Amino acid sequence: MVETLKVLAEKGIITEEMRICAEAEGVSPEYIAQGLAKGEIVICKNKKGKVTKPCAIGKGLKTKVNVNIGTSKDRPHIEEELKKLEIALKYNADTVMDLSTGGPIDEIRKIIRENCPLPLGTVPIYQAALEAVEKHHKSIVEMTVSEIFDVIHRQAEDGVDFMTVHCGITRHTLERLKNKERILGVVSRGGSFIIEWMVYNNKENPLYEYFDELLDLARTYDITLSLGDGIRPGCIADATDGPQIQELIILGELTLRAWDKGVQVMIEGPGHVPLDQIEANIKLQKRLCHGAPFYVLGPLPTDIAPGYDHIVGAIGGAIAASAGADFLCYLTPAEHLRLPTVDDVKEGLIASKIAAHVADLVKGIKGAWEWDLEMAKARAKLDWERQIELSIDPEKARRYRLEGGISRSKACSMCGEYCAIKIYEHAYKFLKGGH
Repeated sequence: MVETLKVLAEKGIITEEMRICAEAEGVSPEYIAQGLAKGEIVICKNKKGKVTKPCAIGKGLKTKVNVNIGTSKDRPHIEEELKKLEIALKYNADTVMDLSTGGPIDEIRKIIRENCPLPLGTVPIYQAALEAVEKHHKSIVEMTVSEIFDVIHRQAEDGVDFMTVHCGITRHTLERLKNKERILGVVSRGGSFIIEWMVYNNKENPLYEYFDELLDLARTYDITLSLGDGIRPGCIADATDGPQIQELIILGELTLRAWDKGVQVMIEGPGHVPLDQIEANIKLQKRLCHGAPFYVLGPLPTDIAPGYDHIVGAIGGAIAASAGADFLCYLTPAEHLRLPTVDDVKEGLIASKIAAHVADLVKGIKGAWEWDLEMAKARAKLDWERQIELSIDPEKARRYRLEGGISRSKACSMCGEYCAIKIYEHAYKFLKGGH
């Protein structure tokens, strides 16, 4: 068996990646290794060795945030995606996914890989479907199993560290879906490709049927499989229904098969979920999937905020992560509307980073509480420079401070001489003195 990071951890071997991640988390390398061995932690790092900033995702660690970038058929410009990547790096994304569906996808991925020191993820079925139509002049339903696996192999060779694969959609799952009338059906693009292929060909999902072959490929490159939620709910009215849970049960079974072959696994979670169901969804996933790291899109606890879904996702993400989710996929203000711009990427990333930190305070993650405490002390001293330095977005904080027009003042332009902190500080002196 190829010695993946999981296999090495099971043998008690501490690797350089484990040491780097342990130092970043403020935990021991042994803690990281134990989590890897149990499957409760993953380190997404292809054996091709392109990642210089690895991160560990999972139990007892900081909540991580992913940024999606990638071209579309209408906007196939790699230059714009590289600017988005720069923003992702500047504002401390933990991972990046290339979801390109326009232009020369292999070339685009290689360029992004060369410029991305973070773990890089993809959804291979996107490229397989696109090539079936544009390269082989067929329809999506005419993709062959070998063509799908050829794309997975090419992406692995290019150094992709984790892949979303929709393996939990089976013919049995489709029966449940057929008998459950949903408002929004299936909103996962990869999931819809797989379902259309299955229905047209009257065959089992090839990613499920040939899961052992997929595991062999993943093990060879030490690629982390992100088992995709192809039947996730697309609106809160469809949340936590039979098809969604059926898929989750299957993903739990596949998780054990992956671990048996030394392959690292994450589980992807639901999109649209009412606030009062989020915690239950997290606990259900952890139970059914044996504690594997949970990667959630949002979740979004309301459907009515196009243009503000980064805020909706941050609300849901904070609840999900505080309940045990390990990894948040950001949403931008453009979600449901269009391909995000560079500014959208920043807004979405910052919102998700806030949600992750809010959850880390609840989880008791080392360093989270201390960060807030330092900010509180800086505010108590009206130390504006220190407050800006501690901000999650220092540039915006500095700009707002300067726009206030009293950058040299101890107070801010809202309170001025009536600053509550200054007034209490004065009163406290008398209070301490007994006057």
